[in-house]
Amino acid sequence: MKLKKILYVVLGCIGVALGALGAVLPLLPAFPFLLLAAFCFARSSEKLNRWFTGTKLYKNNLESYVKGKGMTRKTKIKIMVTVTLLMSVGFIMMDQVPVGRIVLACVWVFHIFYFMLGVKTIKAGEVFVKPEAECDGN
Repeated sequence: MKLKKILYVVLGCIGVALGALGAVLPLLPAFPFLLLAAFCFARSSEKLNRWFTGTKLYKNNLESYVKGKGMTRKTKIKIMVTVTLLMSVGFIMMDQVPVGRIVLACVWVFHIFYFMLGVKTIKAGEVFVKPEAECDGN
C-alpha cells in the first residue's frame, strides 16, 4: 500500500513539473499533466492534495474544469492543436498500418467533438461560485 502511495506522489510530481512547463511552452499542454497531478495527489496524500489545489497553477488551469464549470476557449484550442499535432505524427508513421490510422482518426474525431461539444466554454477569469445549498451545508 505504501509503494502505491509513493508511486502516486512521484507521478503527481511529474505531472506538476510537466504542467508547469506546459503553462509557459506554447506546444506543451498543461491541462492533461495537471489533471494527472490532481488525480495522483488526491490518492496519495491529503496534505499534497490541499497544497496542489491551492496553487495558482491549479486554479488558473484546472479548477474550473474539475468543478464542472468548463474551460476557456484558449485552453481548449491549445489542447486540441497539441493533440492534433501529436496524433498527426502517429498517423504519418502508420503509413503501413491502415487499421491503426483508422483507429487514430476515430480517436482524434472523438477528441475534437468532446472538446467542442462536451466541455463548456467559459470566459477567461470566470470564477466558480458554489451554489448556496453547498455553502450552507444543506
